[in-house]
Amino acid sequence: VQLQASGGGLVQTGGSLALSCAASGRTFSSYALGWFRQAPGKERQFVAAITWSGSSTYYADSVEGRFTISSDSAKNTVYLQMNSLKPEDTAVYYCAAKFIGRPSSYFRSAEYRYWGQGTQVTVSS
Repeated sequence: VQLQASGGGLVQTGGSLALSCAASGRTFSSYALGWFRQAPGKERQFVAAITWSGSSTYYADSVEGRFTISSDSAKNTVYLQMNSLKPEDTAVYYCAAKFIGRPSSYFRSAEYRYWGQGTQVTVSS
């Protein structure tokens, strides 16, 4: 399984960025894709998640209303549209996949089995 995250970069406060996570190597119909982020010296933090069908989405309170997660199953790709960015959004963003065949949390990184390599997002003040 491979998850390839892309789309990070440098943006000013209030700006927008769109991240992509291309998934390959298996059928993901029983999986959810999530985005996590990790700033220097801080723990990895949940950002958003979506079931592969797109029927359910989950957001951290800190990004609700500013970020939108979506999926395109035909392209095996999940997107994270980030608007109204703030300096505190600066982090390395990772996409990850978890099996949804049994009850488990969407918010805990330990529930995600597959991880991408991360993409840097920097928001300047």
